[in-house]
Amino acid sequence: MKILSIESSCDETAAAVVEDGRNVLSSVIASQVEEHKLYGGVVPEIASRRHAEAIVPVVKQALNDADVTMDDIEAIAVTHAPGLIGALLVGVNFAKGLSLATGKPLVPTHHLRSHIASNYISHKELKPPFMCLVVSGGHSHIVMVEDYTKMKVIGRTRDDAAGEAFDKAARTMNMPYPGGIEMDKIAESGDPKAFKFPRPVVHDAPYDFSFSGLKTSVINLIHNMEQRGEEIPKADICASFRSAVVELLVSNTIKACEDFDIKTLVIAGGVSANSLLRTRFAEESEKHGIKFYKPDKSVCTDNAAMVGSQGYYEYLNGNIADLSLNAVATLPIDYR
Repeated sequence: MKILSIESSCDETAAAVVEDGRNVLSSVIASQVEEHKLYGGVVPEIASRRHAEAIVPVVKQALNDADVTMDDIEAIAVTHAPGLIGALLVGVNFAKGLSLATGKPLVPTHHLRSHIASNYISHKELKPPFMCLVVSGGHSHIVMVEDYTKMKVIGRTRDDAAGEAFDKAARTMNMPYPGGIEMDKIAESGDPKAFKFPRPVVHDAPYDFSFSGLKTSVINLIHNMEQRGEEIPKADICASFRSAVVELLVSNTIKACEDFDIKTLVIAGGVSANSLLRTRFAEESEKHGIKFYKPDKSVCTDNAAMVGSQGYYEYLNGNIADLSLNAVATLPIDYR
């Protein structure tokens, strides 16, 4: 079954053709990163305008690259939640129009579920159940994936997401957007023990995260050093901060696997490309007898191939929308 999938939840306009949820026939992404770098982050109004400009050529290219026409497509999957509402509306309305014009079923797809599904593309043998850490600029969740469309949140951030903490810390050191990627590179040459940043614990919820205090700690450190006229040791700060964030993510997720007796662990989302996070999860998983899966870095960030993968399983589960489908800015990953 061939699905045309569309993604426009933030600052990438993407389309793909995916067969049977696992085989990517084409994947096209029009990124806006260079434009948003000018502002140090995503400007929602600009993102929406660029999606409107890019979506037609991106979809055409995805079909051409897959060597198919709409006659070969059996369903249209689109990210409808969560994300920037204006950006989502561009993709949703385009998909609705295409569904109406072609008579193809419309499959609403959750952005975070799609990130998890990126692992089905990278690892054809992977099947639920498993535990998954979904970690990105806007989300940090530990999710029990009971089936392809049945999920339960075990832990979540109480404040900032891990990716947001990375980006804001990087911005304080005048690093270009997206800051988390730059911090990861610079951290490789730094000392992770140079600075001791806090490791916040949520006492009434052992699997939850809190990154706000950690983010504030590094920002205050940098500001104090600047006020004293001291040189900012960026590499050491990046390495120490990265180490603290990764330690929190790994320890809580491994604890969830142990407590729920889950022997398969998956990571997903933009921050899952972080080199130290991958290394530490591989080490701790081996130590605890857990099989560990990570997506190819090519599908860690937003793309439509992952939407096509998850859309396939949503379609099989009967999740078909009519033309009343709307974009939703926030929606739990475990919605029914």
